[in-house]
Amino acid sequence: MNGLVSWRKQALGVIFVNLATLCWATNAVLGRWLRDDIGPLALTTLRFTVATAFFGILLRGRPAQERRYGKDKWWILAMGLAGVVGFSPLLYLGLRYSTAVNCSLIQGFSPLITALIAGLIIQEPVTRRQLAGAILGLVGVAGLLSNGSLTFLLRLQFNPGDLILLASAVVWAFYSVFGRRVMHNRSPVAATALSNFISLPLIAAAAALELQHIPINLRMETIAAIAHICVVPTIIGYWSWNHGVTTLGAGGAMVFYNTLPLYGAILGAALLGEPLGVIHFVFGGLIIAGGLWATLGREQQRS
Repeated sequence: MNGLVSWRKQALGVIFVNLATLCWATNAVLGRWLRDDIGPLALTTLRFTVATAFFGILLRGRPAQERRYGKDKWWILAMGLAGVVGFSPLLYLGLRYSTAVNCSLIQGFSPLITALIAGLIIQEPVTRRQLAGAILGLVGVAGLLSNGSLTFLLRLQFNPGDLILLASAVVWAFYSVFGRRVMHNRSPVAATALSNFISLPLIAAAAALELQHIPINLRMETIAAIAHICVVPTIIGYWSWNHGVTTLGAGGAMVFYNTLPLYGAILGAALLGEPLGVIHFVFGGLIIAGGLWATLGREQQRS
């Protein structure tokens, strides 16, 4: 019975992190589309203002001890600095100068980075299956984005925006690890709300300076895109991700981060009529298989 309950928890964790990456697939597309209408700091401030208000309402129903920073305050601060102040501005800034293909390839390194950082900072064990699953997923990402062409990968050109995106991938890995540590003692809702509270004033102050140089171009399409980013990738995405991290661990959850380009291809086919062929199913299957291999392997070792 305990094994069945544990398996169900793992399955729910997998569902949550995949829901998060599905939401974030829309964020990357819209973030690239909005690059000429709003600056990265202003967009980050808007999305986390809405998210902070939402999670603040949810936090009111949590136990009193969860609403206090307590002994975890420095871990919560680190979580907020990484997830709000660091990752989102770097991602949007990188998307202003880089391509979607390069962005997805760079994000494919995040599971490997997270597994290593989790082992160093919070002593979360890194298994061979977990590393193998992350590498398998990275192969799937490369194959998916190159359409199975090695020549495409060898000729891929990198630009300064790629370095910014690489920095965002590293910062996101730290966010996942810090979040795992914070959620040892409190719920995902409390961890997300408190980390947002403590970091939002910092990003808002930076956005105020940015607006002097990059004004917001308000169009109906811009408002609709920003509203989507505020709700779907931010509220639903972060809530789902943090729920998944509590079950799978930082490294286990990050293995599924590679599903971002897979969902991007599916959304492109469904919404934009872009072609979806055998290559997508083959390499997309490698991404999913890598995540399941690593996650099930971690569970077997616990049992």
